[in-house]
Amino acid sequence: MTLDLPDWPMFGLADDIRPSLRAAMAADKPSALVTLHTVEGGGPRPPGTQMLFADGLVSGFLSGGCVEGDVAIHAAQTLGDGAPRHLVYGEGGPWPDIRLLCGARIELLVERVGADDPSARTLLARTDARQPANWISDGSSRCIEAGQAGDGACAVELQPFRIRRLYEPTPRLVVVGADPTAIAVAALGAQAGFETTLVRPRGPERAPELAGVAYSRAEPAEAFETIGIDPWTAIAVATHDWEVDQAALLAVLPSPAPYVGVLGARRWLPERLHRLRAAGVTEPDLARLKAPIGLDLGGKAPWEVAVAVIGEIVAQRTAAHPQLDETPA
Repeated sequence: MTLDLPDWPMFGLADDIRPSLRAAMAADKPSALVTLHTVEGGGPRPPGTQMLFADGLVSGFLSGGCVEGDVAIHAAQTLGDGAPRHLVYGEGGPWPDIRLLCGARIELLVERVGADDPSARTLLARTDARQPANWISDGSSRCIEAGQAGDGACAVELQPFRIRRLYEPTPRLVVVGADPTAIAVAALGAQAGFETTLVRPRGPERAPELAGVAYSRAEPAEAFETIGIDPWTAIAVATHDWEVDQAALLAVLPSPAPYVGVLGARRWLPERLHRLRAAGVTEPDLARLKAPIGLDLGGKAPWEVAVAVIGEIVAQRTAAHPQLDETPA
C-alpha cells in the first residue's frame, strides 16, 4: 500500500484526528495513528500532535511539511505489516537527508489501529459522552483510562516504553445573537473547529446557511440546558438586547463554562454589572465575565470582532499550556 499526500495540505487544517478515526472505522478500514511524543530544540508542533492515515484518508500535520511525506511511507508500512514504528527526525535520526530547518529533534510513534479496535471504540464512546480520555499505548497494545484536567497533553515513559495522550472533549461555542457580528463569530468558530450553535430566541424557523453551525430558537436558559454547558464550552453573548443579554448571562455565569463574554460598549459596563449583581450574580462569577468581549484589536466590522472573540477564547484555552517555539520546521 502507498499513501500519497495531496498537493495542498488541507488535511492539516483538522487538528483532532478523532473524526477521521471514526470515519475509517465506519468504513471498516484500519488506520495508522502517528503521535509526536518528544520534541527537543523547539518546533512548530507540540508533543501530543497527531496524524492519522487510512486508505483514501489523511488528517493532521506534524511539522509544517518537513516530514509528512516520509511519515506517510512508514504509516503505509505499518498498515501493511501491523508492526509499530519509532521514528526520529533531526539530530541522531537515521535520515540525515530529512532536515528540520528549525533545528528540532522529534520522535514519533506509528501504530496500527484496527477497524474494530476496542480501545478506539472506547475512545470514541467517551468522546460522544464528552468525557476526557487518556490513550495509553506502547505501539502494539493499548488501553483507555479516564482523563482529567492537569494530565497534560502528552507524556512518555521509556522503561518500558509507552505514551499517554490526553483527548479532551471537542471544544464548543454557543453564540447568542442574530446580527452580522454574531453570525461572523459563529461562522469563524465553526471554521476553527468548535462545535458551534447559534441561539436566536424566537428567531425564524429557517436556520442560517452557515456550514457546521447548529441553530436554536429557544430562550437562552432552555438552549443552554439542551446543548449542555461544560468546562469545554465557550459562550459569546452578542444580541444588543439588554433583556436577552441579561437572561443569557444569568443562566450561564454560574455554569462551568470557562469563557463567558458579552458584546457592548465599555461605558455601559457598570450598569450591566449593577443589574447582574441585583439579580444575585456573585462577585467571583462576575469576575469571569469578558466585557467588552474579545481581544482589543481595534476593529469594529463583523469579521474583525469575530477574530477578536475567537482569539480571546483560544488564548484563554491555551493559557495553561505554553506553546513551543513556533519557528517553522
